Amino acid sequence: MEAESKPSDELPRFLDSGIYRFPNSNAVFVDPVRLLNRSYNRFRVSPSAYYSRFLEPKHYAQEPTLSSNPNKRKRKPKKQPHSLNEKERAADQRHQEARPLLLKAHESLLGSADFPAIMSKLRSDFCSSTELTGGEEHSFIELGSVWQGPLCDITLNFKFTRLKNETNNEGLENGKVEQRVLPVFNNLIVNDTHDDVEAEFLKRHYILPRESCFYMSDLGQIHNIIPAESDNGFNLIVIDPPWENGSARQKSLYPTLPSRYFLSLPIKQLTHQEGSLVALWVTNREKLRNFIEKELFPAWGVRYLFTVYWLKVKGDGSLISDLDLFHHRPYECLLLGYCHGKVMNDSEYLSEFGAVKDKQIIISIPGAYSRKPPIGELLLEHVPGVKSARCIELFAREMVTGWFSWGNEPLHFQDSRYFQGE
Repeated sequence: MEAESKPSDELPRFLDSGIYRFPNSNAVFVDPVRLLNRSYNRFRVSPSAYYSRFLEPKHYAQEPTLSSNPNKRKRKPKKQPHSLNEKERAADQRHQEARPLLLKAHESLLGSADFPAIMSKLRSDFCSSTELTGGEEHSFIELGSVWQGPLCDITLNFKFTRLKNETNNEGLENGKVEQRVLPVFNNLIVNDTHDDVEAEFLKRHYILPRESCFYMSDLGQIHNIIPAESDNGFNLIVIDPPWENGSARQKSLYPTLPSRYFLSLPIKQLTHQEGSLVALWVTNREKLRNFIEKELFPAWGVRYLFTVYWLKVKGDGSLISDLDLFHHRPYECLLLGYCHGKVMNDSEYLSEFGAVKDKQIIISIPGAYSRKPPIGELLLEHVPGVKSARCIELFAREMVTGWFSWGNEPLHFQDSRYFQGE
């Protein structure tokens, strides 16, 4: 594999946007920190907080080179303790179909002339950012389940800074702080300003991005977020369910739910009258994929379109695990589907989505366990209906400007300990 002769014009665009598009490829490399920071004016997501798992010094003791390719000195695969059953064979077949695409995408990363500069910049940002501080975080899941939950308030501190010749915010002094005290659970909390807002809850501080909102509740209250009118529905619906997962259960990271619970999600009622793109994060379990294809998507009124792969790499560009490791693949899948109020025939679907490339690949260094990269901007080109799309994330654990975030802990990664100060 030969590297490109010189850096491309993509590097400056990447440093500005956080998205690096490889030429003649379905793959992109993203820096989630840069993407998230586009939601903030006065605060910045801390790279050392986000990348603590895979940008530690041990992950880049040597300069990144093509020798980082995991194909070098490839270990012999462990023998299976027993022959694969029917579901395992089906899962392996899916993997074999995706494998050449994933390898090609990884080679695009390692072979890019911009690769050393990209990784060097990420490591520089990581080493120069602040460490996590602030003590133990609140468990919103536990707080929301006790009887005192509805009595808990959050204080939003709106800091108004008026520029010269600015006529907005009349009557407000420059630097004045306006406070709003609101119930934090089962209530819509909105930052409708063009600036970040610092909020206080039980002596901890949280950062809310501009023009964003959240509704924190359990699954039983989700119908409260259904718009009264379909033209106020959402054009992009991203869902990251807490699927039952042995690793999450063992590590006690978050409570999971049986798959059948998600049949009740009101996807049709949340959908805009012009339709919505539905993006569902899934694990690589074949039983789960069968459930989604045969029961979940039909129950939601969603028609499957294509699959996006999230390929996870370390700070030197190598995969976080062997590509063929059976139970710990270094990638996850994002299933995209279309939901509409009317029935569309095959020709209408081909007309709407015929140019969409299947099996696109997003490459990034992972953050905390189960934290997904912000992929909203990459999906907007496929969103039907109005150009100014209305976007919502279900089971959200962080917020993005312009988005509605729902779940039982949408403030989890908004804790100020994950940010660098003003």
